[in-house]
Amino acid sequence: MAVAASGLKAQQSRMRVIAENIANAESTAQTAGGTPYRRQVPVFQSANVDGATGVVLAEVRPDQKDFRMEYDPSHPAANAEGYVMRPNVDTLIEAMDMREAQRAYEANLNVIETARAMEQRTLDILKR
Repeated sequence: MAVAASGLKAQQSRMRVIAENIANAESTAQTAGGTPYRRQVPVFQSANVDGATGVVLAEVRPDQKDFRMEYDPSHPAANAEGYVMRPNVDTLIEAMDMREAQRAYEANLNVIETARAMEQRTLDILKR
């Protein structure tokens, strides 16, 4: 159960990062020629959890993929050529990542529920 709980926590953190990416998908820089929001990517690593190997969110790294450039000379954040740098966030990718994180979360939750049911069943047998 501890390993599944570590998976729950890790996927919850992943969903938080994805939600932040989606929330900032259309943000721009505050100043002309400035850099906008950069997509964040969660990085997991294995960890010892109660004598078993679980998972933890090790860090959140910025995605180094190029920003999107959009021609809009009237925008306050436009550079000298009239282009606005947009975040390197693709909402379709983020939606797919969110769905994958949700499925992993549900799988870990099912492991915990199954383990609890087995323990309860064992206790019921021992009571007899």
